[in-house]
Amino acid sequence: MTMKTPIPKTDDIIEAYSRFFPENFIKLIGKEHILDVKLGDHIEKTMTILFSDIRDFTSLSEGMTPKESFAFINSYLEKMEPAIANTGGIIDKYIGDAVMVLFPNNADSALRCAVEMLSSLKSFNSEWQKSGHRPINIGIGLNTGLMMLGIIGGRYHMESTVISDAVNLASRIESMTKEYKTPVLMSEHTYYSLIDQEGFHIRFIDRVKVKGKEQCQSVYEVFDGDPPSLKEAKTKTKNIFEEALANYHLKKIPEAMELLDHCVSIAPDDSVARIYLNRCQRFIDTGIHESSGEVGLVLHWDGSLAIGDPLIDGQHKSLFDHAGAFVEAVARANDYSELTDIVKFLNDYIDEHFTTEEQLMGDSGYPFLDYQIEQHRQFSKSFRLFQEEIKKDLDRHRIFLLFRAQILIIDWLVNHTSKIDKHLGVYLRHRNH
Repeated sequence: MTMKTPIPKTDDIIEAYSRFFPENFIKLIGKEHILDVKLGDHIEKTMTILFSDIRDFTSLSEGMTPKESFAFINSYLEKMEPAIANTGGIIDKYIGDAVMVLFPNNADSALRCAVEMLSSLKSFNSEWQKSGHRPINIGIGLNTGLMMLGIIGGRYHMESTVISDAVNLASRIESMTKEYKTPVLMSEHTYYSLIDQEGFHIRFIDRVKVKGKEQCQSVYEVFDGDPPSLKEAKTKTKNIFEEALANYHLKKIPEAMELLDHCVSIAPDDSVARIYLNRCQRFIDTGIHESSGEVGLVLHWDGSLAIGDPLIDGQHKSLFDHAGAFVEAVARANDYSELTDIVKFLNDYIDEHFTTEEQLMGDSGYPFLDYQIEQHRQFSKSFRLFQEEIKKDLDRHRIFLLFRAQILIIDWLVNHTSKIDKHLGVYLRHRNH
């Protein structure tokens, strides 16, 4: 007599489906359980995206059977999942050996996840090497921004997805970890979204120009997961390293090389310092400056940045003009006393503009007011710290300070206005119609 397979209970079916449609993703789009999900459901939210990928997986898998490849990937992902779950991450999808994770709470959680994943990787490699295999390396890229989460597909197949150019930037940054031979990189958007920047070991790495974007994006290395000796050495050389990169990007090559040589003498395993040293040498040999985007130290208002509100657009233009004048003053001033008036004016104007903009958002019911406020506060904090840097020794570190002005003021203002504030403009236009 043939035994019939018992009909599964509804709860069992829902539990089984939740392995493919994560319950926390379903709740994120405002649904109680998978039975409520339908095609086209969506929500717009600010989140941090984490991309992770195994280095040289293709060549690694060529020495395995298909069964061994799947067993390898599954054992690796099983080691990574606890780090993701413990930090509040939502696994959006697996792409072969790559993982795409969403962090809806804060950027700090995503960064902690990256560090925990590297710790889990050590445990995985310890077991993997016992089987006679060489250890593997991974790259992790993070970016923060507004994105659409929702359900796409057709009548017979649906899946959850995230739609945003923030995803493309996260993927691009992850691929940069191969170039710089460092495991964790993040965008300036994630850097400025951190609640506790001082709680991590972070340094500036490069400015990159992403396809389809005119303005360069700053990229930062997170080296909390490095071996203790390398982590200590990078911490010790951080200020010298960042000044070296400022000199490189402003084409002060001999000065950059001298500083980089000092970094390498203290941190011989610092792969990024060695990469920049090689770039310096190639510049001397060929005259070719390897950079994703030239440092212009110029801030121009462009009508394409307008959001459609006359008051805010006027303030943005004025802010650009005065910030540009500030950068010019840093370039020519003999000491900080010559900057006092323009610094005071700019501080007051920034406070006035942010207050006006936040008031407009609050009055119009803009759903991302909290995110804007946090971005404004982070910029104000960075600008205050930058002023303290200028006071210390303007003349001796002028090149470094000018480069800081590029990434902390010029790049931030253009990126914030062209992306985050433009989103406010779209919201206001739709609301008024």
